[in-house]
Amino acid sequence: MQDTKGNGAGNGASAPRSFALVGPQGSGKSTLFDALLAAATNAAPRRNAARGIGTELRLGHATITGDSWAVLDCPGSVEFAFDAGCALAVVDLAVVVCEAAPERAAILGPLFRRLEEAGTPALVFVNKLDALNGAVRDTLAALQAQTKRKLVLRQVPIREGDKVVGYVDVVSGRAYRYRRGAPSERIGLPDEMRLREAEARGELLEALADHDDGLLEKVLEDAPVEPAEIYRPLHSGEASGAVVSVLLGAAEHNNGVQRLWKALRHDVPTAAETAARRGVAPEGPPLAQVFRTMHAGHAGRLSFARLWRGPLREGAALDGQRTGGLHRFPNGESQKVQQAETGDLVAIARLEGVKTGATLGGPPLPFPEPPPPVHALSIAPEDRKDEVRLSAALQRLVEEDPALSVTQDAESSSTILAGQGEIHLRTALDRLAAMAGVKLRTARAPVAYRETIRHAVTQAARLKRQTGGHGQFADVKIQIAPRPRGSGFHFDEKVVGGAVPKRFIPAVGQAAEEATRKGPLGHPVVDVAVTLLDGGFHSVDSSDMAFATATRMAMQEGLAKADPVLLEPMEAVTVSVPADFTPAAQRLLTGRRGQILGFAAKPDWEGWDEVQALVPAAELADLIIELRSQTQGLGSYTHRFDHLAEARGGGAR
Repeated sequence: MQDTKGNGAGNGASAPRSFALVGPQGSGKSTLFDALLAAATNAAPRRNAARGIGTELRLGHATITGDSWAVLDCPGSVEFAFDAGCALAVVDLAVVVCEAAPERAAILGPLFRRLEEAGTPALVFVNKLDALNGAVRDTLAALQAQTKRKLVLRQVPIREGDKVVGYVDVVSGRAYRYRRGAPSERIGLPDEMRLREAEARGELLEALADHDDGLLEKVLEDAPVEPAEIYRPLHSGEASGAVVSVLLGAAEHNNGVQRLWKALRHDVPTAAETAARRGVAPEGPPLAQVFRTMHAGHAGRLSFARLWRGPLREGAALDGQRTGGLHRFPNGESQKVQQAETGDLVAIARLEGVKTGATLGGPPLPFPEPPPPVHALSIAPEDRKDEVRLSAALQRLVEEDPALSVTQDAESSSTILAGQGEIHLRTALDRLAAMAGVKLRTARAPVAYRETIRHAVTQAARLKRQTGGHGQFADVKIQIAPRPRGSGFHFDEKVVGGAVPKRFIPAVGQAAEEATRKGPLGHPVVDVAVTLLDGGFHSVDSSDMAFATATRMAMQEGLAKADPVLLEPMEAVTVSVPADFTPAAQRLLTGRRGQILGFAAKPDWEGWDEVQALVPAAELADLIIELRSQTQGLGSYTHRFDHLAEARGGGAR
């Protein structure tokens, strides 16, 4: 392990390092987070029997054997994947937490791919080992199928009957027995474990020898290898992404937690190594990158940031903006500090207007883009007097979570809240209600239906009103005809002999176009041509207003006679799924009136397909919910508007 002493942590401690706990929902990340922080202070882990689905990124700090650490607990639901992506952009290493069940390994495919693309070093912690039914090597094989990186087993489980009671450390060859709620106890290596331990050690050495010439020479000569000779290539191999260590445990019983800490101390890259990987120059003024924004009630706005270069003192300027208080979170509890060091993750107060992902103190550093929304709702306050408060709360909500978007639908005058799925939006609504202190009504997001006509008609209308003084008079005769799809509105005039004076014709054209904003079916009318053919006027009583009114009368009657038809927006949809689920995805799309255009292997993603289809926009409202339920949460899709088509069998829901 590289010595990190004296790298700017002050007070004699090592420079802060960081890691993120990532993995699927239900893998036990939050339990492991609590156990890791408790182990650093020799306290009992906090237990939350009511813990459900984690929906927030949690930051905790710990100091263990002189090393300063920042730990991020990332939500596991795919609907909060952007939060995990933000965390991975700033930490030194990812700890992938998963269950021991091989059949659950496929869920990790997208996560492993994200780590590979970003070059983020990783460890794997196989949690809930007490529930292991089969062989660990089966779990390892299932995990290996999901990543291009070489997974190396660092521990071999010791069993008594069907129960896992301990493990053998593959590097040191030492055996340990689990103790519930306490560090493991060292025991003698059971005779029946010697062959399996030697086999696992050989596999580890072979994997590391591929990237270390000195170790390769010893392996080829079958020479003894000391543990210290293994830790060095492990550290460099994991830092480069060549290998990924796999450790075992059961966080709920505190099994394997201390061993995980030991591996982290050996293998997590230093802050300087990660900064170099990210292209951050070691010299210069304080440099911070915001990875989360939170409005914390009376504490105000907090910007959680990685300090790539430090130190940073409270009240110092970043890009000309004076910082407020600095907060760390020992054992998960907020604590104000006067100074943060290079490598640390801290919350900075009063960085108004600074968005998540922003880099302060230097050129912008790479940061993930929010994913496009796949689920939307129309929202409104129950009391219209609360609209201003709701608007302000929505702005804060989107600042906290850039994976949410807020738009205004002009046709329905409704506010549309869009995000990554049902749970994501439900969580956002709960947060929104708390922020604004208002009761909300929700509804299905409106679909932008249109209408057009099938036949041309000629329609006349006359306005004649006498009110004592000047009256109102206008006579128009217009033709309304369909145009090719997508060609829009067009106005022309063929008046002869001055039946309608030139000065009134623009009012007719404007009124005709305005009349298309709401047709006989209740939606905007598109792709029609209106031609003024004839009319009549009065030298005193005719006016722009009179001709506009007569035109609207003619349009209303004429559109209703022209065989109006409802049009619905068709979306070009690309569904991404593991190949095993491709038939299910196709059935799902056709069951929603979709037209399959084809499917092919997903580029540069072995074992995955992309299905192309045209699907009515009305059918996308809850598509992501059903798609995920049929693909173990792995399916996703993108969409874009393609064209308008006549609504058939289920349009206008």
